[in-house]
Amino acid sequence: MHYVTNSATPSTREQRREKTAARLTTASRRLTAERGLSGFTVEELCSEVGVSRRTFFNYFPSKEEAVLGVDEADEGQRLAERFLALGSRGWPAVIDDLVDLAREHVRTDDLGLAERADLHAAIMREPRLLARFLGQTQDRERGLIELVALREGVGTDDPRARTAVHIVFVLLRDASDRILAHGAVEEFDRALTASLDAARAVLAPSPSRKDTP
Repeated sequence: MHYVTNSATPSTREQRREKTAARLTTASRRLTAERGLSGFTVEELCSEVGVSRRTFFNYFPSKEEAVLGVDEADEGQRLAERFLALGSRGWPAVIDDLVDLAREHVRTDDLGLAERADLHAAIMREPRLLARFLGQTQDRERGLIELVALREGVGTDDPRARTAVHIVFVLLRDASDRILAHGAVEEFDRALTASLDAARAVLAPSPSRKDTP
């Protein structure tokens, strides 16, 4: 994994492209959640968004890719650099720092509760989307393990690095399940904090037992 600082501000044209890609992804997620991938055509999707078929294929090679969305490499790079800049402060801090970065990412990704629900429904409805999503999740886990190992000065096979990342992914899934079932995106911080507190309670050392005389 390579880290390159890129502080360039997106041009107006790039911002327009990002907005168009986001609109295509939002609509494709909703349509897939409602009808499945085979239940609508690229032409129907383009008509709803107000773009041409040619424009769609300038952004995505297929409906499947549109549902999964664009990988926000610049955002991931910025968060990775921030994590590294915090420096090594012990393994409990690794989990806290990763959780804080997750909070920031959710605050800035502009996904409302409805689109999150559509994405979840689309993935659950389509086995091939589920397989792709799980593959992406595994790639992100590997990338974060590399990042943690780099900051903490250990190998990527160190069980502490792997365990810290796996714990954070479980916390994120639990918090996401909570807001989809009961809350709103604005409640993500609270849900994630509750999941983190629960994990700490479960993993806390058991109090010493006194031998019965």
